[in-house]
Amino acid sequence: MKSEKEKMLAGELYNAKDPQLLREFERAEQLMKKINIDYAYNRPERLKVFEQLVHVKSINDVRAPFYCDLGYNIYMGENIYINYGCTILDVCRVEIGDHVLIAPNVQIYAACHPTDPALRLQGLENGKPVKIGNNVWIGGGSIICPGVTVGDNVTIAAGSVVVKDVPSNCIVGGNPAKLIRNLE
Repeated sequence: MKSEKEKMLAGELYNAKDPQLLREFERAEQLMKKINIDYAYNRPERLKVFEQLVHVKSINDVRAPFYCDLGYNIYMGENIYINYGCTILDVCRVEIGDHVLIAPNVQIYAACHPTDPALRLQGLENGKPVKIGNNVWIGGGSIICPGVTVGDNVTIAAGSVVVKDVPSNCIVGGNPAKLIRNLE
């Protein structure tokens, strides 16, 4: 029988009020408090704590506030910049490639809820992994929805809502995000 954590990581319906998961959410909240309050104005310390929260090869900067569910499902490459107000709901794996710029108030969601109201009333949740390629710029206020893959060398215009996969080498924008221009 799978644990609730195993179900969560597999993208299956799980109970988010599971005691083990609640402890892990609390750990992330304690680290976010250090990032967002204790070290909000101390860049070196803020980055040290951020590296305890997520898997990152090298971070250029992460501006407070930063929010996530667990942190340990976030995998970042090299030379990442995260501006103010980023939220990453990481109940499933969230991969962010190298040389990615994340503008203010970007939201990346691997977490979702069932569309069946009876399942929601039972407190069940699920997730779908998100993958963002290399050399991507995500414009301010954009939302990346569960299950989306963004290719390499992509620009996502400010305020976009990305609900489906984005191929490499293009600019997308809008709600829902649509191809604006190919870069090849």
